[in-house]
Amino acid sequence: MQIETIKKVKGLINISNKAGYLIIGSDALKKYHKKLYLIIRSNNSGKSLIKISENLVKETNCEEIILNEEEMSAILSIENCKIVGIKNLGLSKEILKYIRGENFV
Repeated sequence: MQIETIKKVKGLINISNKAGYLIIGSDALKKYHKKLYLIIRSNNSGKSLIKISENLVKETNCEEIILNEEEMSAILSIENCKIVGIKNLGLSKEILKYIRGENFV
């Protein structure tokens, strides 16, 4: 992913977090049963995390982006975080637009 794209996606993730639209970690996502629009997870996730992600995608019909570990740490600034969910449609669309523009979906 290009540096400009990383900066833009990181900014959108930070806005999501400050606005309360970011769900961080598998435990929080397991407990969340409302509408999700985007899941971002690491490609080196364990089997249980992959299952959680697949179930959420089926339940909420949301988009899923799988990034490598370096990209995850670059956009999240949260150590050892393998998965996040975004519950805002507009922010999710913007993040998808930047990442898909890079062909990383």
